[in-house]
Amino acid sequence: MLQQTQVSRVIEKYELFTRTFPTVESLAQAPLREILSIWQGLGYNRRALVLKKLADIVVSRFDSKIPANAENLRNLPGIGEATAHAICAFAFNQPVVFVETNIRSVFIHHFFPEETNIRDAEILPLVSQTLDSRNPRKWYWALMDYGAALKKNMVNPARSSAHYQKQTPFEGSNREIRGRILQTLVKNPRISEEELIEKLPFEAEAVRRNVRQLVREGFLLKRGAHVTVT
Repeated sequence: MLQQTQVSRVIEKYELFTRTFPTVESLAQAPLREILSIWQGLGYNRRALVLKKLADIVVSRFDSKIPANAENLRNLPGIGEATAHAICAFAFNQPVVFVETNIRSVFIHHFFPEETNIRDAEILPLVSQTLDSRNPRKWYWALMDYGAALKKNMVNPARSSAHYQKQTPFEGSNREIRGRILQTLVKNPRISEEELIEKLPFEAEAVRRNVRQLVREGFLLKRGAHVTVT
């Protein structure tokens, strides 16, 4: 949930999500439509889809236990290098090295204050050298809290990162169209594509194009004229 979304927006949804799906098994067994209904408001709905796929794999291949090593985690849907190492650090207190936006802010602020276009490859050795290997979980908590505090009190140091990307406007974007399509279909489980187009304030072709894409990605099923969440 924290990928591309601020903590303040995540907290409420996280608590609702974990109450609704308290175990990996409950998430694996839930229909995607129910998962999306809880997810509404967070955006980037692909994360909900990959969470569902991830839960299916963890139940079937790992006896419902989240893997405790980075290699197995990286092979799960939606998990890259940084997320795999973050899980190892926070869930299993392992002394692994990773960088995310708040950690970038800390190291850029202290070690690269006058530089731009700083790559994570330059930051990672510094993270490794300063890591508290006895209690990495608390160390990363402190780093991330410090990074968040820095951004509140100055221009975000992470803007000097080579990996910094300013989020594009949401209004009128494909992200908005996709989100509204899924929101409408969660509330109306079985309607035709034409009815869907009538309910949405977007050009018909933009809706059709995004429906086709959502079908390819596994969000939707299209049977004849009707569209449903998988």
